[in-house]
Amino acid sequence: MDSIRVLGGRELNGRIPIAGAKNACLTLMPATILTDEPLTLTNAPRLSDIRTMTKLLQSLGAEAASLQGGQVLALSSHDLNNLHADYEIVRKMRASILVLGPMLARHGRAEVSLPGGCAIGARPVDLHLKALEAMGATLDLRDGYVHAKAPSGGLKGAVIDFPFVSVGATENALLAATLAKGTTVLNNAAREPEIVDLAQCLRRMGAHIEGEGTSTLTIEGVDRLGGATHPVVVDRIELGTYMLAPAITGGTVECLGGRLDLVGAFAERLDAAGIAVETTDEGLKVSRRNGRVNAVNVTTQPFPGFPTDLQAQIMALLCTADGISVLEEKIFENRFMHAPELMRMGARIEVHGGTATVTGVPRLRGAPVMATDLRASVSLILAALAAEGETVVSRVYHLDRGYERVEEKLSGCGAVIERIAG
Repeated sequence: MDSIRVLGGRELNGRIPIAGAKNACLTLMPATILTDEPLTLTNAPRLSDIRTMTKLLQSLGAEAASLQGGQVLALSSHDLNNLHADYEIVRKMRASILVLGPMLARHGRAEVSLPGGCAIGARPVDLHLKALEAMGATLDLRDGYVHAKAPSGGLKGAVIDFPFVSVGATENALLAATLAKGTTVLNNAAREPEIVDLAQCLRRMGAHIEGEGTSTLTIEGVDRLGGATHPVVVDRIELGTYMLAPAITGGTVECLGGRLDLVGAFAERLDAAGIAVETTDEGLKVSRRNGRVNAVNVTTQPFPGFPTDLQAQIMALLCTADGISVLEEKIFENRFMHAPELMRMGARIEVHGGTATVTGVPRLRGAPVMATDLRASVSLILAALAAEGETVVSRVYHLDRGYERVEEKLSGCGAVIERIAG
């Protein structure tokens, strides 16, 4: 099992290209099931999760090829011959549940294993299933699988009121509604950029969608969708992660392709902490204004609020801030598993339920630490960049699910970092 070794205490200066969004690409890929024509995704990230979704689509009979070094995905479901999404693939990644809506919408039935993914809380799929039931689907949960059937005339348009914002449920319902008979309205829908990106891609395929980026989505079902070529939106979580690198080490880094509209609430917290973010012709330039970072409070919220997927990373920054910071996790329970590992590096953190209190220290110290999930893994690397001495982060297979070429991107800015093969 691979690990990553970091020798900390060096300023970072340079440029880091930001990849296409993992969470957007994983949502776009199942859209191929909705059509018998080719779907081509450009600016795709080169990640293990993308390879897992590729294997899942191929297991269903779809064609899925990776071109141009993995940055282009050529997909086709003209000959889909299997409507059973097997546990052995689905268990590896929660986004696998997103094949359910498209299979029901186009083929009228599906068998999909309940999904897996990072261990950051229960994250049930109830809202996905209730949305599909509202469109007329009959669902039976047995033996760890969702056995789903559409009515004889296909899925029907419906008004769906989500009791709370769910990105995954919004995506599954949106995918399914494109081929449903009549109009579907999704109230209290997620507003994330990945939802906007999905709607734009589906519109290119011929879908009739209004309201993306707001809390109400309206979809007028069509008889069929066609093929399209669509560029995957920039990964706002990778962007935020690398914006934190010069914040925690000092120096100046330009994040190529970065857009302020993708990270507004996050950039506001950086500004309060004393981090300058400047828009350039090619992205965003980030640097620490002077001296120690200021303590700030953070509360995670659905977009456009502060992203839960950047909570672990900003905690690493606040471990060395001047003062006491309070972080409230409002999206997922059990998402402070990185805190004990940061404490091994000398951080002062107290966790009580969904709240973590961080008292900044002048300097972290290198130590052997273990990654517990995707975002926790990169938070430990950020902490290691600023720590005194050597840090070895183990179990970095989590990291490879969401970040491509981490060592190359950081070493290009002056970090001393290497992967140790396990």
